[in-house]
Amino acid sequence: MGINIALCETEAEKAPCRSLKMEVRRARTDAAGFDDYMIYEEKVSLDDARNVFPDFEGFLKRNRINAETDAVYMDKVKKDEDREALSKYVKKTATGWIDLTRMDAATKEKALKAAGPDDRTTAWDDLDFDSMNKMCSECPLSWDKGRGCMGTFGPATSKLPEIARKYGCPIIGATFENAAAMKKLTPEDAKAVLKEVEILKPALEKEGKMAVHRYMGPLERIEPRPRSPPSTAADSISSEENTGESGQALNRAVRPPMFSSGAAGLAAARRSAP
Repeated sequence: MGINIALCETEAEKAPCRSLKMEVRRARTDAAGFDDYMIYEEKVSLDDARNVFPDFEGFLKRNRINAETDAVYMDKVKKDEDREALSKYVKKTATGWIDLTRMDAATKEKALKAAGPDDRTTAWDDLDFDSMNKMCSECPLSWDKGRGCMGTFGPATSKLPEIARKYGCPIIGATFENAAAMKKLTPEDAKAVLKEVEILKPALEKEGKMAVHRYMGPLERIEPRPRSPPSTAADSISSEENTGESGQALNRAVRPPMFSSGAAGLAAARRSAP
C-alpha cells in the first residue's frame, strides 16, 4: 500500500478551488423521489451506428471518438450531419445520477443524505484538466511544485519513518500509524514537521546516497514552495490560511489513498451531464 500526504484545502477559506469543491452538482442514488432530476444519456448502439456509417472507422476519426467505446454517445458526436444521421436510432437511458443544480435547498439536502460521499461530483470535477492544472500551479498551497493537493510520501516499505525516529523526529516517524488512523495533523504538528524536515535532510546525507535518492523527494514535497510576487487570486491567500514561507505545510494530513469508485462515476456523470 502506498502512503499519500494530503492537503486540507477545503478548510482554507481563500483556497482558489475551495468553493468549486464544496459545490456538489450531481449525486448517484437509487433512492425514490428524484425521477424529475434524473440525468439521462443519449446513445446509439454500435450495430446501429455501423449500419448508418459503413465507413465506421472514418466516422470515429472525424468525431474523435475512442475506437474502444461501448456505444456511440451523442454528446461525443461533433459533426452536425453525423448527429442528424444517427438521430432516429438514439435511445435515452437513465444514468443513476441526479442533477442537484435544479433542486431547491430542501430537496438537495435529502438527495445528499441519500447519496454516499463517493457518489457525488462537484463544480471542480466539471473543469477540464488544463484548468485544474493551471489553478493548482498558481496555488501556494499545492504540493510538489504546484501539482495538486495530494502528494506521494512513499510505499508502506519506506524506511523514512524509521530514519526519522532514529534522529528524534516523532511525527514523520509515526507516518504509518498516522495513515492507519487517518490522523489529521494540527497546525502545531505541521510547524513541527517543517522542523523535522530541516533535521532529516542533512540526516539523509549521513545515511548514504541510497537514502538521499529514495527519501529526499518526500521531504522536499513537504517543504513550502518559494512565493512569487502576488499576481493571481491564489497569491492572495494569507499565512493565516496556512500558506506562506513558514506555514504552507499547515493543515496537511498524512493518509493512505482514498480513491475508489469515483473515477468511473465521474466519467459517467461528465458524459451524461446536460
